[in-house]
Amino acid sequence: MPIFISRLLARVVFLRSWATPVVVSLFVFVTAWPLMVLVEGQDNPLVDPANYWWWFIVTASTVGYGDFFPETTGGHLVGIYVIIGGIATLTTVFTKLAAVLETARGRHMQGAITVTTTGHIVLLGYTPGRTERIADELMADCDQELVLCTWDSVATHPIPDRDIAFVRGELTDVEVLRRAGVHRASTVLVDVTDDNEALAVALTVDHVQSGAHVVVTLRDMARASQIGYIDDDIRCVQWHTPRMVTEELESPGITEVYAELLTHGGANTYSVTLPEPVGALRAGDCQRALGEQHSATLLAAQSGDGLLVNPGWEVELTPGSTLYYMASSRIPAGQLMDSLRATV
Repeated sequence: MPIFISRLLARVVFLRSWATPVVVSLFVFVTAWPLMVLVEGQDNPLVDPANYWWWFIVTASTVGYGDFFPETTGGHLVGIYVIIGGIATLTTVFTKLAAVLETARGRHMQGAITVTTTGHIVLLGYTPGRTERIADELMADCDQELVLCTWDSVATHPIPDRDIAFVRGELTDVEVLRRAGVHRASTVLVDVTDDNEALAVALTVDHVQSGAHVVVTLRDMARASQIGYIDDDIRCVQWHTPRMVTEELESPGITEVYAELLTHGGANTYSVTLPEPVGALRAGDCQRALGEQHSATLLAAQSGDGLLVNPGWEVELTPGSTLYYMASSRIPAGQLMDSLRATV
């Protein structure tokens, strides 16, 4: 009978709801009780209302503690009926649960979800290989959640093996950006196929976001002035340098430091070789001499051990080692050598 009931209910709409297992279990409960009373009689404590509900639950769930049990053949048959009804109920529960999980996975894969997190990073646009690299670097260096939002042309989640939420739609549509949680994000990267798209998407992002750190990649950095018309706080990064993109996402303003180092007239980088007369020096002594007397900063040293970027203060640099330093102008070699000798 429970199988018949389950098949019958399968033809009605509410089988697709969580009400179905409730209806099946209640029907079996209500019909089995009078049958059990009829075949067992009042002498069996099983039919007592205080005991029957407990026996019904453990029997229908096929646990069967054995503290109460039917003693007659008719009671055994009713027990089988309850077991079958319990199996039918559990089957509908698991079927519904599987359908819910499959629907959720389908929405995730198709980019139909709405992100509810806050303080996350949103990546707008997808380029095979490049986006994976940026995502992997971000996931390795920070613990913020990532959301990938792409155009409709990306039919399904392009990197499902990463723990990244996926939203799909028109990137210049405010509602799509809201589904990606741009208005609640801490950081937004606009990394699309060309600079015209980048300008259009950046304009929409500026309309949606509130206080997020926005980074836009450009193939022609001359277009950065147009991005500046939207918002002076939007950072523009050269598209061809994905590592610099992730650094700007993680450390806002770092691209300005790089730009200053690469711009003539700014804080430039220079090198000098330690001569024999100076002898061996600690990197910390070189750093102190450069900083205190020339307002310069030691960046790296090339020695017999190879290139040492930001060398430790106790690292020994032998004659012939090359120092790389940052200063407003090149320090005359004679002055620098005098400064270094004074530290010995």
